Amino acid sequence: MSSHGATLEFDYDSPSRARLVAESVAREIGEIDDDRSRTRIDREDTTITLEIDAADVVALRAALNTWFSLLDVAERTAAVGDAALEDGHESLS
Repeated sequence: MSSHGATLEFDYDSPSRARLVAESVAREIGEIDDDRSRTRIDREDTTITLEIDAADVVALRAALNTWFSLLDVAERTAAVGDAALEDGHESLS
């Protein structure tokens, strides 16, 4: 299929944050892939790697936009969770 592709790497502060974000978006792999694009996700320590293969430039752009959005939501959600935990710890002090 691949006439166009992209490899994206995202580095995080900790392995646990990388794992949380990777697990949050990994469930979408089978749902988003179609006959025009396929994505693979891998996590090693603090780095998430996405490999996108697409049949054409339009499909590649669509896949990139989708995965950037999904990762952004996962990162922002994790940050909100962290803030809530910090607020909870402060109110206990």
